[in-house]
Amino acid sequence: MDTALPGVIATHIAAVNAFDVDAITATFHADAVVNDVHREFAGTSSIREWIAHELVGDRVTMAVTEVLDHHGQVIVRARYDGQYDKTNLPADLVLTNYFSVEDGKIATLIVVHNTPAPY
Repeated sequence: MDTALPGVIATHIAAVNAFDVDAITATFHADAVVNDVHREFAGTSSIREWIAHELVGDRVTMAVTEVLDHHGQVIVRARYDGQYDKTNLPADLVLTNYFSVEDGKIATLIVVHNTPAPY
């Protein structure tokens, strides 16, 4: 399985794992959009608050398990851990991150807890 991360996405995940609010924020475009748990965060201020409270505040870590390039969109599957509420979550939480990158910065990040398709 390929786990080689391209540029800014590698920087982003390293910053998440280092709990560095400024470094994580710096990986996003000023007008970026993040969708996490069906909630949308748009622009630097909103994304920074999400980072501070839900990534750094909850001590979230990501262990990359798979990286795919799909027509220019980078799909990263990672095992998540941290000090967040784990009620009703699987012990081995793998989330899929859909990244679009423009001009070396993350323009869109969508985080989804996928389930296998029945066919």
